[in-house]
Amino acid sequence: MIQQLRQRAYGLLSRREYSRLELRRKLAGDDVEAALLEQLLDQFQQQGLQSDQRFCESFIRSRIGRGQGEIRIIQELRQRGIEEELSRDQLEACEQDWFELARSVRQRRFGVALPQDQKQRAKQLRFLLYRGFSQEQARFAMESTDESW
Repeated sequence: MIQQLRQRAYGLLSRREYSRLELRRKLAGDDVEAALLEQLLDQFQQQGLQSDQRFCESFIRSRIGRGQGEIRIIQELRQRGIEEELSRDQLEACEQDWFELARSVRQRRFGVALPQDQKQRAKQLRFLLYRGFSQEQARFAMESTDESW
């Protein structure tokens, strides 16, 4: 039983990084004892096969590439069992300019021209807030273009 569980875990981790919580959810089943699963997860962490920090770094890079803001990234990491302190530390370590990213995301979606009417402005602002940018970052993106740099 433990060998099958170990093989499933190896298979999952060979494709991508998983947080401990995600891996636990993937491996848990009706016939798996919780204590046995926790023991296996502890072994994987000790051997460096599973790391929440590595998962966090990888996740943040992929979400920045998708154009998501730090608020949404932290929220999604929390859902995957990553502590907020680790999330914030990793976000700081990536040294991303969130204002610039918000501007670039807005321009990719809506073009370089700034919105002229209130309806378009509200639509673009909602889009940026949904993507996880702060009010301040979204306002910056709404007031600047490439030409203003």
